[in-house]
Amino acid sequence: MKKIAIFTGYYLPHLGGVERYTANMCEELYKLGYKPIIITSNHDNSITVKETSICTIYRLPIFNIFKERYPIIRFNEIYKELINRLNNDDIESVIINTRFYTFSLLGAKFAKRNNIPSCIIEHGTNHIKVMNKFIDFLFEIYEHLYTMNLKRYVKDFYGVSKGCTEWLKHFKINAKGIFYNSINGDDFEKYENTKYNIKDKTSQDIVITYASRIIKEKGILNLIDAFNIVNKSHKNIKLIVAGEGPLLDEVLNSNKDNKNIIFTGKLTHDEMMSLYNSTDIFVHPSMYPEGLPTSILEAGLMKCAIIATNRGGTIEVIDNNINGLIVEENVNDLVKKLEKLLDNKNIIEEYKEKIHTKIQNEFSWNNTVKTIIKSIKFKQMT
Repeated sequence: MKKIAIFTGYYLPHLGGVERYTANMCEELYKLGYKPIIITSNHDNSITVKETSICTIYRLPIFNIFKERYPIIRFNEIYKELINRLNNDDIESVIINTRFYTFSLLGAKFAKRNNIPSCIIEHGTNHIKVMNKFIDFLFEIYEHLYTMNLKRYVKDFYGVSKGCTEWLKHFKINAKGIFYNSINGDDFEKYENTKYNIKDKTSQDIVITYASRIIKEKGILNLIDAFNIVNKSHKNIKLIVAGEGPLLDEVLNSNKDNKNIIFTGKLTHDEMMSLYNSTDIFVHPSMYPEGLPTSILEAGLMKCAIIATNRGGTIEVIDNNINGLIVEENVNDLVKKLEKLLDNKNIIEEYKEKIHTKIQNEFSWNNTVKTIIKSIKFKQMT
């Protein structure tokens, strides 16, 4: 079995699009006869080295500061022991997920030092922003300097969408291709008969779902404001908010009197797929520099009508007014888009079928990983 090392800032059970991308890629690599080895942060004090039926997971120590947004590696004795073990693992290719984590440079240097071919998969389409102009400015400078350093070690860059490859040009990088974020096509059959238990739901209720981190940049505040407006004229709707994050307590407390808003907290993948299967309208109101959101692909696969902002590769999946709706990043337009669907249930059903068909036909992990294997380089073992 050829071994492929995948460096990524976070991995499951930490939830996010890149984490799901990595997990799905590993599963498909294993099916095709490769051995994935994941190098990631030990953000929740898990076992440092874990062998699964599909992959080996190395969890490197990190500092507690910023650990949920930006894992900073601790170069202590545990780190040295794990890297020494990794050096002897006969790795033949290195894939680096995302460009700006400390794990990106670690993977790039590791590959260079061991004469292993490497590539970086870009998952973003803009600078990361925290809604503070000064901090955002400093981070932009940092990201440019960090990327300049990375380019000394890695020459091959790819994106998870066309939007990502266009964004790489901002750093004077011409991407070699696209490794699309994708879905497992058989997941629809696996979950189509499962339903998420939604509190106090009646058969007439229309279920609207949000699934992401509870942070301002993901648009949760805009969605709740829009829902509260729409809820005044449409009583038979429920908003399900799935996820956790620093704003969770704030939005919980400010909406505790609205029984039509239900907060689930963090859900497993199985629970999320069941929730999508119980959802009529999935809303992705992100203002974040997305790549190609996994939640949009999964929700579309499970036949949700989708409303989403034009972020990253979203418009490569959603054809506006054909198989979904693209919404502006403000409350007023979100209200209009929600009302359009709520007042036209036939459009909801039409969008559900069309987005499901497009995702099944064009965004398959089997095809994506075959493209990855054809594109990346492997070390010539002696």
